[in-house]
Amino acid sequence: MDYTITLTDTQTKALEWIAADPKEWIANAAEARAQRAVADILPLLTAHCNENSTQLAVGEAAQITQAYDLGVIKKYGSETSDK
Repeated sequence: MDYTITLTDTQTKALEWIAADPKEWIANAAEARAQRAVADILPLLTAHCNENSTQLAVGEAAQITQAYDLGVIKKYGSETSDK
């Protein structure tokens, strides 16, 4: 999925001070945060499946989808989200 962000010249200059390639830095930050979320979600799903005798989906992508489908997690800010 592609996302587009707009930075001011000042923000770009500031990022250029800490990163050789701001675009690469932003992509890395997003990917690292997403992987951290996956690492948080998978134990929640595993516990839920074990407690409810539900077969765990195979593969990380399928497991994240299953976590949503079973209501183990909700989108951030949704009415039923605890975040």
